Amino acid sequence: MKVKKSFKYRIYPTKEQEILLAKHFGSKRFVWNYFLNERKNAYLENNTSLNYYDNASSLTKLKKQDEYVWLKETNSQSVQAALRDLEVAYNRFFSKQGKFPRFKSKRDKQSFRIPQSTKYEDGQLNIPKFKKPIEVREDRPLEGTILFSTISKTPSGKYFVSITCETELTPYKKNKNQVGVDLGIKNLAICSNGKTYENIKTTKKYAKKLSYEQKQLSKKKKGSNSRNRQRIKVARVHEKITNSRINHIHNITTQIVRDNQTICVEDLSVANMMKNHNLAKSISDCSWSEFLRQLKYKSEWNERNLIQIDKFFPSSKTCNKCKFVNQDLTLKDREWVCPVCETKLDRDINASENILEQGLIIYNSGCGIQSESKQKREEALPLGEPTSHETQTSLVSG
Repeated sequence: MKVKKSFKYRIYPTKEQEILLAKHFGSKRFVWNYFLNERKNAYLENNTSLNYYDNASSLTKLKKQDEYVWLKETNSQSVQAALRDLEVAYNRFFSKQGKFPRFKSKRDKQSFRIPQSTKYEDGQLNIPKFKKPIEVREDRPLEGTILFSTISKTPSGKYFVSITCETELTPYKKNKNQVGVDLGIKNLAICSNGKTYENIKTTKKYAKKLSYEQKQLSKKKKGSNSRNRQRIKVARVHEKITNSRINHIHNITTQIVRDNQTICVEDLSVANMMKNHNLAKSISDCSWSEFLRQLKYKSEWNERNLIQIDKFFPSSKTCNKCKFVNQDLTLKDREWVCPVCETKLDRDINASENILEQGLIIYNSGCGIQSESKQKREEALPLGEPTSHETQTSLVSG
């Protein structure tokens, strides 16, 4: 099976290369903000909509002006890629898949894409406009044909390259195992086969350290070097929290996909659940959306059947033995006794068994299999073009 797979490595540019990278970040950010503003003004003032080709034509004229001649110092394809990203953001907004595009800030994570001419060999990265190769820390070999790459800089000051390749992937061996997965807060995932995966609660684990570093940051004078050093310390704590959480989710989803042929999960509406302010912080720390995203692409890559049941299905309230629905069940009730068949039920295990049963009903009816239709959509996309967040999957390492 041919898939698009991204390999992320940490890079160590020289001082001169850092300056040129900063110019690329700034050019990409400027082009995004400039043409986002143009699109908004064109609609508000003239009630007209601009597209990628209108912006690309304006960008060519913009570069010829003395005021913006500095745009020629960076890779022209990387600057044009910002226009394509803007077009994708607008299309996602109008198809109700995302929010309206926002202006970018230099305080956020910085990145730019190199659509073509990326060369990587023996720990050396060669990209356009850079006279010397950039040193790369290679923790795993690059596989497949390079399509495009993305250079990024984190708020903590680290540089990374994500190289997207088209590579051959050997799926896991098929088996006959079936599992229902219920996502929770006390335990991150509860499976119908009896396995339970703990929630490591990374935000809570580093809460004291994060609070201390943020208090120290608040005491620093704005614009000072000491404030910038403290800002990096805060960013590193956030980075540690994120990396620990995502690594934990990778380990769980990989094991679930490897051990089971058919996987049934709930189609959660995380955004609506976050509106409960008593649970919002705990739900955010679980990263259920990231969990489901990883399950989806790993299932597609390994020819597994992933079935998502309806979000309104009462998996926790339904008795798995007699199908009685307990409408009086609350979140604090972790165990309950069915008043009809008198079976003592564990809330989470009962939910996972109901999810499996309901998922198999959907699967046998011919619905709920996502991998085939999505694979066809991916084949229809031209290589190198920006795709959805789920298509451009990055396996983070280093």
